[in-house]
Amino acid sequence: MAGETIVQAACHCKSVRFEATLTDGMNTARRCDCSFCRMRGAVVVSASEVRIVAGEDKLGEYQFNTRTAKHYFCLGCGIYTHHQRRSSPGELGVNVACIDGASPFDFRELQVKDGINHTSDMPAGSKPRIAGMLRYEPGGG
Repeated sequence: MAGETIVQAACHCKSVRFEATLTDGMNTARRCDCSFCRMRGAVVVSASEVRIVAGEDKLGEYQFNTRTAKHYFCLGCGIYTHHQRRSSPGELGVNVACIDGASPFDFRELQVKDGINHTSDMPAGSKPRIAGMLRYEPGGG
């Protein structure tokens, strides 16, 4: 598929290593304001596939509320690596901070999706909404 990029990624302690096929490179980077994403604070990008290269036995899974989304993290260091989306269970979100050579601070401006008013909880035909924008301005030193 055009626009797809395969990246290498790992948790902080490198116990969980994986490859992710990003659907549109870093162009899908975003945050979410749902209760879980607010607390974990990760910047995510969309992926069509995640392949665990090492440490599958070190990967934990967390689900809550509707138990549709599956959030994965390293049992050793606790870092969130990726998740299966609630709104589109066929899509994955990957933690940008886990991707080799990438950082959440690479993005000067990010959309924040409205996860508090999740489209799955809204009337049929509702479109995803944007809660706001998050900006990063590097300091002068």
